[in-house]
Amino acid sequence: MGAIMIITGAIICDINGERRGDIRIEKGIITEIGENLSGDEVISAEGCYLIPGLVDTDVRLKDAQLSRTNLEKLSKRSLSGGVTTAVLASDTSPCIDDEITLEFVQQHRYSSNGATIESTVSALNDTGSLSNIAIMLKKGCVAIHTSTINDYNLISRIAQYAKMANKALFYKAEEKSLIESGVMSDGLMASHLGLPGIPPISEVVHVASMIEIARYFGIKIVFKSITEPRSIELIRDARKAGVAVECEVAIHHLLKNDTACAGFDTDAKINPPLVNEPKRLELIEALKRGDIHSLSALHQPNSDIYKDITFYDAHVGTTSISEYLPLLYTYLVSTDIIDMSQLIKVASYAPAAQIGLDAGEIKVGAECNCIVFNPSGTTTVPHHHSLYKNETLKGNVTMAICRGEVTTF
Repeated sequence: MGAIMIITGAIICDINGERRGDIRIEKGIITEIGENLSGDEVISAEGCYLIPGLVDTDVRLKDAQLSRTNLEKLSKRSLSGGVTTAVLASDTSPCIDDEITLEFVQQHRYSSNGATIESTVSALNDTGSLSNIAIMLKKGCVAIHTSTINDYNLISRIAQYAKMANKALFYKAEEKSLIESGVMSDGLMASHLGLPGIPPISEVVHVASMIEIARYFGIKIVFKSITEPRSIELIRDARKAGVAVECEVAIHHLLKNDTACAGFDTDAKINPPLVNEPKRLELIEALKRGDIHSLSALHQPNSDIYKDITFYDAHVGTTSISEYLPLLYTYLVSTDIIDMSQLIKVASYAPAAQIGLDAGEIKVGAECNCIVFNPSGTTTVPHHHSLYKNETLKGNVTMAICRGEVTTF
């Protein structure tokens, strides 16, 4: 972006609230915020929001396959959904646990007309031993990622690496011995469908134990894709005691309940599984209270061969990042559950802070990674193995500015 660009008439919204105004962008940097600004290229955003780009720290590739094509598709689809930074979970194939694999990801970090792709490092390699965490963090991984490990010697060593590097540990709390045969949340719907359920204690027991790890080692742990109200209660109480733990919730668990699995709809088979309606409503209340600190699209696409089969055998995951911002606006903002500024806090500012990124605020001197969003438009979700297939959502992303590059939709 060489010319001076002016975006006029927008509702500028960030973590500080809403105000109307124009912004001047020079060489990808916001140089002025005011009224009646002039420049080489003037773009009217009348009636639209101008917001910081969203940051999603829990995205996955199609079929978990690490390839140039999948990385480029993820980058472009993220940007179309309002995401300017997408953080790749390390459980790809091959796993992101060595320098060669990380170098491949970084070669495709920046795609034209796409979001920036960052990566976490898997705490363990394919043999179950510690990966070269210190080297991988030094080479550019933004956080350590792992699911439940029952070997507390390993956990202690991982925590020490997080402490030394001052990086967050992204932790998926799940007791593998309890989830191996389960395919949906334990409860009435699972019984109705005759499918094995996953008990809530699978998550809660490991949240409780890892809070003590965070307390003892003085590290930050971000619990990924939390679904249990009891887990949120434990995290809230720990934070009051000064423990650096945070709660991330995937949007699916706020927007849908386990009745979406009716008819054995494999598009509703995700991990962690959808919960019942009373729990979903408790999650909504936790979001209102501020006990949920960040959100994720939990984007995990699969090929037809892994979804067009029986529910029990189908792979977990749903496609969601292309419609992420319209989903958030439709279900959370237009329904007055949270306002747009609060949305920016949990979907941009907080997840960015978890990886040491400055985002969530539109200010002079900052790189302009911003989204123009028209709340009066609509977005239709195509049938591509999405939990929201064929829904017409409120609002649409009309423009994205990422790394100085302008993309229109």
